[in-house]
Amino acid sequence: MNHTMTELQRESRMGALGTVTTDRDVRRIDLSDFENRREQITDELWAAATDIGFFQVVGHGIDLAEVRRAFAATEAYFALPEPVKSRATLKKGLNSGWESMTQVRPSIGTPDQKESFQITRPHMDGLWPGEENLSGFRDTVLDFERRCWELAMSLLSCFADRLGFDRDFFTRAHDPSTVSYQSTLRLLHYFALPEDAPLSPDVWRAGAHTDFDCLTLLFQRNGQGGLQVCPGREMDGEAWTPIEPSDEAITCNIGDMLMRWSDDLLPSNFHRVKSPGPEDHRGARYSLAFFAQANRDVLIESPRGKYPPITAEDYLRQRVEANYSGAKTTAAR
Repeated sequence: MNHTMTELQRESRMGALGTVTTDRDVRRIDLSDFENRREQITDELWAAATDIGFFQVVGHGIDLAEVRRAFAATEAYFALPEPVKSRATLKKGLNSGWESMTQVRPSIGTPDQKESFQITRPHMDGLWPGEENLSGFRDTVLDFERRCWELAMSLLSCFADRLGFDRDFFTRAHDPSTVSYQSTLRLLHYFALPEDAPLSPDVWRAGAHTDFDCLTLLFQRNGQGGLQVCPGREMDGEAWTPIEPSDEAITCNIGDMLMRWSDDLLPSNFHRVKSPGPEDHRGARYSLAFFAQANRDVLIESPRGKYPPITAEDYLRQRVEANYSGAKTTAAR
């Protein structure tokens, strides 16, 4: 496979360096009374997204009790014996199933220090843990995935308004009722670091990368930090800004698909999850990420022709292959 995509070229040259941290305003946007405040919310989303591509939302309508149930299900899943989890080995091209330390970012060429379980609705046959292993898990995470989809579509409808698309453009492009649906809920477990383990600058919980999708919703817990963002204009200097985790706020970021659809008006910026430092908590870190990825048969077409048209299926396949290839040079070939 000849990976010539601009996004892959950016990621492969990002590297693993960059220890400078700097404060930036990661805006917090209140979504309460959404329909009556749509114009104001759209203005705030657009300002945040065109600035550093990251923002946090509160008043989003997903009850904290639902989030906590999803986290509890996530912890229970990753506590299963490895032979049970390995029955659901990741279907890479379909973004479904379990993997552990197999994702190799083109930016660093070493495996992320984590395991994940990826849920993409049309491709989950044979991947769910049995009720005897994890009672109620499937219903809990699918209900949560649906709530994430609803919120993502509300946010994307605001971006559709500003980009000149009709309001339901992205909702149609992410239709969960069809077999071509490929949005993904990803449950993540970053491994604890023993107190006596050496701190290596070459080991990352997640290496520097951009997301492949249109929009990411990330749920984090208080006290389980590590996420950092590096806006595009800061890339050469690699100055990183920590994003504080919060039980109540959802951290959102623009992905590469939406950057293409906006002719780069909306930036998809680099982020990473650093390993604990000398003063950091070394315990396990859990997070939940929903990736709003256009259906496979949808054509991602740059309105002004800045990028060549590509189907969402081909786009996602190339990005996934580069991240699970095991070779840092793949993205540059």
